Order: sequence, then C-alpha cells, then structure tokens
Amino acid sequence: MAAPAGWASLCEKFRSSLSLSNVESKKDPENEPYRSKYGARELLEEIRQLLGSEEAAEAEGAPAGEAAALRAVRLAVVEYELGVNHTETEELSAGEEHLLKCTRLLERHRLSRDCVSLYIQAQNNLGILWSERGEIKTAQTYLESAEALYNQYMKENGNPPLDPNEHFMAEEEKLTDQERSKRFEKAYTHTLYYLAQVYQHLEMIEKAAQYCHTTLKRQLEYSGYYPVEWALNAATLSQYYLTKQCFMESRHCLAAANVIFSQAGQVPSSEDNETEQDQQDLRQRKAEIARCWIKYCLTLLQSARKSLEDNIGELDPDRQSELKVQRKKEEDEKEKGRKKAVLFGTSDLCDSILATEEKVSCICPLDFQEAREVFLVGQNYVHEAKEFFQFDGYVTDHIEIVQDHSALFKVLAFFEEDYERRCKMHKRRIDMLEPMYVDLNPQYYLLISRQLQFELADTYYEMMDLKVAIGNRLEELDSHTIKKINSLAQLAVKYYELFLDSLRNPDKIFPEKLEDDVLRPAMVAKFHIARLYGKLITSDGKKQLENMQTSLEYYTFLVDYCEKHPEAVQAIETELELSKEMVGLLPTRMERLKAKLSPFS
Repeated sequence: MAAPAGWASLCEKFRSSLSLSNVESKKDPENEPYRSKYGARELLEEIRQLLGSEEAAEAEGAPAGEAAALRAVRLAVVEYELGVNHTETEELSAGEEHLLKCTRLLERHRLSRDCVSLYIQAQNNLGILWSERGEIKTAQTYLESAEALYNQYMKENGNPPLDPNEHFMAEEEKLTDQERSKRFEKAYTHTLYYLAQVYQHLEMIEKAAQYCHTTLKRQLEYSGYYPVEWALNAATLSQYYLTKQCFMESRHCLAAANVIFSQAGQVPSSEDNETEQDQQDLRQRKAEIARCWIKYCLTLLQSARKSLEDNIGELDPDRQSELKVQRKKEEDEKEKGRKKAVLFGTSDLCDSILATEEKVSCICPLDFQEAREVFLVGQNYVHEAKEFFQFDGYVTDHIEIVQDHSALFKVLAFFEEDYERRCKMHKRRIDMLEPMYVDLNPQYYLLISRQLQFELADTYYEMMDLKVAIGNRLEELDSHTIKKINSLAQLAVKYYELFLDSLRNPDKIFPEKLEDDVLRPAMVAKFHIARLYGKLITSDGKKQLENMQTSLEYYTFLVDYCEKHPEAVQAIETELELSKEMVGLLPTRMERLKAKLSPFS
C-alpha cells in the first residue's frame, strides 16, 4: 500500500483528473476540443502506474488479502475512468479495452458494496459504446446484465453501496449513505434510460415505453434531470400512449411535461448568460410540446367520433345515449383508474400536474359542448405552436400544424347538429388551407401540395353535401341555394382534378397502374367527381345530359380499373360497388332524358 503522504498525493491526482475531465474540458478551445481530456488521461495513467499492473492486482487478489482486494478495486476505478475518457475522445476500441479490464478486476466481487455501483456503470458504458457502433443486440446484453445485477444486489443486500470515487477519498471525505443511495439509483436510472433507447431501436415499442416511463419517474424522484429534456421525453411518451388509446396516461405525461418545462426558466445556466440561440431553442421545445397537445386533443375527438358514428358517418343518437348511461356507471371506477396510472413526482409536483390535467378531459366527449371544450384546448395549442413554427422558415411544420387545426374543425363539425353552423366550420377550414396552397410551390412540396388539394376538395365536397341537405328541407330550391350548391361542387371538382393531374407523368398521361400510396385517394377522387357531376343542378337539358355523360365516364373508370387490376378492389370496395350500380343505371336515365329532349331538338 502507498504511504499516507503518497496516498494523499494519489487522491489529489485523481481529483484533478475528474476536474479536468468534467469541468475544464467545457472551456477547451474549438481547435483543441480534447485538451483537458488528454490531460486527465495522463494523470490517470500515472495513478495506474503507481497502483501497479492489473495482472499483479488480480494475482494478489487470488488468496484474498484485504489490501490487495482494495488495490484491485482502485485499479478498476482507474480503468473505468480511462475507458470513459477514451470513449469520450472517440477512441472506442481503447475505451472498450479499459472498460473490460475494469469488469474483469471486479468480476468475483461484483455483488459487494465496494464494487456493485462501479460494475453497473462499466456495463452501462459498454452498452453505450456498442450502441454507438450500431451493435444494438450486444448493447442490450450489457445493459440487461447491469439491470439484473442491480435487482440481485437490492434483493440480497440493499444497503447503499460505495460510489466509485470514494475509493480515492480520505475517510472523513466519504459520502453519507443518503448521497451514496442517490448516486447508485442515478446509475441504475441511466441503465433504464439506455435500455429504453435500445428497445426502441429493436422496435420493442411497448417495452421501450414502459422503460421510458420508469426512467422519467425515477429522474423526478432522484432530481436527476434537465427540465427541457425531461419535458420533451414525457411529451414524446404521451404520443405512444395515444396510439394505444390510453388518454389518461397520455394527458398525464403532457401535463407533467408542461409543469417540468416551466422550471426551465428557473434553473440558471452554467454561465448564467443565455444566448439568443438558447432562448430560440427553448421556444422551439415549447412549440414541440404544444404540437403533442394538439395531437392529444385531435386523437381524443377522433376516437369519440369513431365510437359515435353510424354506417354513413353521421352521429348515432341511440349510441350517444347508450354511451352516456355507460359513462355514468363508470364514474365510480374513475378514481381506481387514476390510481392505476403511473403517476409522476412528489405530492407537490403531483398537485401541479393534476391542476394542469383538469384543464382538459381524458374521457371521450359525447356531445357538442364536451367536444368544443377539447377543441378549444387544442386550438390554443395550435396558436402557441404557430408562434414559433411560422410559414416563413418552417413551411412543412407550419402546414402540418394548420392541417391539424383543420382536422380539429372537421371533427368538431361532426358533433354539430345545425347544418348551417357545420358548413361555417368547414368554411373556416377552407380559409386556413387555401391561402397556404396558393403560396406553395408544388415543384418543391409535391406531397404536401397533393395533401392540400385533396383536403380542399374533400372540404368543398362536404360543404356541397350539407347545402344539398339544407336544400332538401326547403319546399322549393331558391336560386341562391342552387348557385351555392353548383359553386361548391365545381370547386370540389377543381381540386380533385388538380390532385389527379399531379399524378400524371411529364407527358400529362395518367398512370396505367397507380402506386399503392395514391391508389385509394385517386379512386376516391374519381368517384367523388362522378358523384359531383350528378349533383350539379341545371335547367338546361343538354347540359344535364353532358354532366350525366361525364359522371358515367368517371364511374366507368373505376370499374374498368378494378377489372384490369383486381388487387385494387380491396382498397375501394364500397366505391366500386356503387360505381357498378351507377354504370348500370345511368345509360337508362340518359336515354329517358334524350327521349324527353328529342321533340325539342
């Protein structure tokens, strides 16, 4: 063993290496980014020389003398620090070598209080190293080994283990059990954090979400997190819960994200003089969380619509009454459900999160008033997201947010019983989508351009249908209503045709076989155009005949296409059935009309 004075010098060298690596390295110039890391490495190499070789330590450790075992652990700490150092300077092979030496030195005693924390941290770093190499399965093996070791230690011992750095501290400097526990739990939280990412890479989505939720919970419990990063991870996790229709858990993640994000402004930065770029990043993250809220509100409303609509897509009053009765019975179960959710944070934090949650429901709305409340929350977040993601600079993001806003209006309209008011909601959609489409260059934004063309066509189509329904309630159609129906039908046709034209090749020829991603939209566009020509109102018999002929041509296209390409049938079964029916009926109707017109021709 080193003499007391020599040991104190060794401890001082170790402390200096940590300071260089963790503090001074942040101030290194751009042209020498690893200057402090290399300085730390030199000190660690010196300590290793003074402690003796790994082989000597292993040999002395065999008959088990306490001093030799202690030296082996100290050498393992140095090997660990050298492994991390080489990894951070992008020398992965050397990093791996040192980390493996560390685990070999500890192997026999890995479950002891002296070694367990260091062994887990070495396994964590080997997991990270193999992830960076793209060898995810190997990373998984190391990280799952670290997880198993933590669980075994907690089951068999459970006392707070020594932190690796304590092996280079004087007795009076040693940590309290509370601090030891905190650092050990932090190391295990890192294990879970990296495992969540590994499972994500391996597409084990459910397991990844479970580990992510546990990681976030533990980070709050042990105060080991950066507010912005934590909030973004929680908001991202909320989107997984949305895919599973777990609205309570999704809302809880988003409410927690809001509360924790609000701490970002209260935490001083390391230099305490935030740059404009830092502020810009903060605004962007806030807008990204707002977008997750928009998706939450939209998905909740769409899920409600799905449970309430009849076979023609209208609200089913019987189903609505049935679900209201059912919901009343479930009110008593609500508290149990709340306790089942994985709650974040201490009681104070929980209170803040619950207060945020109360601003929006996690239960599917069953009538217009309830739907409107969810809609308004979503709309507020639309405005918040658009503040950062503006059209000038963030074209794609801005358009996606406006499309979500349009979708919120669309699903709210489903709950509205008054057709005139429903029509106005669709008009709001037109007013927000049309100007963007006009400003968009399809040469650079072809996919988005097609989406907007189709959505505008669909919106005009819905408005036309609503105006026809309003007209059917009148004793006689007035000229204003006729003009409105025709105008909406023509605008719908215009945008469907623009969408179909975008599928043509440079020679303006429509493809003989459509790609899978545009097959259904293209067929629906053809079907809707056929129907729209049938809805145009005119007192001119010849014009009516022309419209019927055009309608027949579009219906015939669908039938002929499916005969040539039977694999397309599955995508448009309903439309195909109706098209076949119309191909059979329209020629007879046209003959009758011709017969009526012939005396006057």
